Amino acid sequence: MNTIAEKIRELRLSKKLTQNDVADKMRMSRPTYVLVENGKKQLTMTELKQLASILGSSLEELFYDTLQVSSNDFGIEKYKQIILNCLQFGGDSTNGKITKTKLAKLAYLVDFTWFYENLKPMSGLAYRRIQQGPVPDQYFRVIDELYESGAITLENKGTSFMIKANENAPTNQLSKQEIKLIKKVSQSWKNKNTQDIVDFTHEQLPWKICRQGELIPYELITQEEPNHVYK
Repeated sequence: MNTIAEKIRELRLSKKLTQNDVADKMRMSRPTYVLVENGKKQLTMTELKQLASILGSSLEELFYDTLQVSSNDFGIEKYKQIILNCLQFGGDSTNGKITKTKLAKLAYLVDFTWFYENLKPMSGLAYRRIQQGPVPDQYFRVIDELYESGAITLENKGTSFMIKANENAPTNQLSKQEIKLIKKVSQSWKNKNTQDIVDFTHEQLPWKICRQGELIPYELITQEEPNHVYK
């Protein structure tokens, strides 16, 4: 998977532009621009749009390769463990249940917060902007498979599905740091209603910038305010 920095360099070379050329157009020093191509300096969305224009590209093309994240069996199995641990730490205190929508939101916040702190996703899956919020295409498959395996129980409650874990969440594909973050994010939303977390994610830049049905670049979360990443 190419990084944004690698993609920028590839586009610059394809346009036969020097680093000085681009730096001048961006009104920054060459050493500063070199940091961009080395992945050591984050650009604002305004700067990214300007750079894409200079390179004869678009934000969509700039982010394209970074969205081609793994969807292999390992990625799916790790995502299942993220889901089950979000359920374990974020389920209602009285009955351990959580709505299907809220669970998807928790996993999203975990994945994007991990990227915010480490510049790499936890699950390796691509999230899409749909009506109820950012979610990987594999989410619905994962919930079905967890239900069929007996790991979770699904209960229809009005227009919502309530989910409850039937066993302790496995952790063999998660690091201690990843489990710690899952717990922190999930517990910050524990006992809060689904609409609260939906409203929160809809106010974040990744949701606002992307259009309906588009894949959401993880990099967008790095433009978010530190106190508005997961709670």
